Amino acid sequence: MGATNYCLRALIDKGLVKAENFRKSHRKRAYLYLLTPAGLAEKLRVTRAFLALKQTEYRAIEQEIEALRRELRNLSPE
Repeated sequence: MGATNYCLRALIDKGLVKAENFRKSHRKRAYLYLLTPAGLAEKLRVTRAFLALKQTEYRAIEQEIEALRRELRNLSPE
């Protein structure tokens, strides 16, 4: 889904998610994430707020695109 990719890309750009290709590793799922309970709670709070903001931005962009499409349809001679 486009919204999921948009939000994930924003998290990667913000440095909250790291995506790395381990081509040389024999263990393709060799990832380690360590957070304390307090760190996890804070990260969840910040991430939820950040995702809500990005989802709102995404919806606004979708609405703008749809408005532009309607405008183009109205301008098109048929």
